[in-house]
Amino acid sequence: MTDAPIGILDSGVGGLTVARAVLDQLPHEPIVYVGDTAHGPYGPKPIAEVRRHALAVMDSLVESGVKMIVIACNSASAATLRDARERYDVPLVEVIQPAVRRAVAATRNGAIGVIGTRATIASQAYEDAFAAAPQLEITPMACPRFVEFVERGVTGGADLLEVAHGYLDPVKAAGVDTLVLGCTHYPLLTGVISYVMGEDVTLINSAEETAKDVYRRLVAHGLERDPALPAPQHRFLATGDPEPFTRLARRFLGPEVTVAEHAGVFA
Repeated sequence: MTDAPIGILDSGVGGLTVARAVLDQLPHEPIVYVGDTAHGPYGPKPIAEVRRHALAVMDSLVESGVKMIVIACNSASAATLRDARERYDVPLVEVIQPAVRRAVAATRNGAIGVIGTRATIASQAYEDAFAAAPQLEITPMACPRFVEFVERGVTGGADLLEVAHGYLDPVKAAGVDTLVLGCTHYPLLTGVISYVMGEDVTLINSAEETAKDVYRRLVAHGLERDPALPAPQHRFLATGDPEPFTRLARRFLGPEVTVAEHAGVFA
């Protein structure tokens, strides 16, 4: 079982930020990444629909023999986490709690902004996660068009900057000193987000913290792969057209992506 891959899912290419961190921190571990591009992005969809699509992908990953599932999507984490923990026997790691822990440690004035998709913000999953620290002031903001830009491969330019000001200026005006990038697509827009928010605002990317959680869970369950084994083989799958996914995945993740496979459309 220790030679089995880690399954990582997202609605598209955003979860590659988490995959990159996992590959960097755990270079001996193979991964299987599924981008549910036939149904993504998840953010604008109702929570029930997100839950159905994400659980279908996770069902397939578990059936294929992964030793762990990483929900590398905030919308899917908010929609499925409770059900997934009851549904699967393999360890499960998600992206919300790691980001919250890091934000609580990073804030200096107790004012934290959270940006995410409509589904994530509407779920109030971050407010629930921050509830253990009631002294904090949380300012949430849905930024749905950010995902559209990333999925088109656009990470700069005047149009994106204008949209970013529209979303982020009210968050900045609230006096936050820490901003949670509550969507795994958003780290790919760090340049424009940091430019609008200013250098004094700390951006929290959950990818690195999530990868640390992956390591902790592997160790706790005795699932680490023997580093003496041959170099791991990674797989990247898209439920939609694999060509544009492959192109963006190579750009955002790197040479580990050769050719993405077509995964078929899950329910």
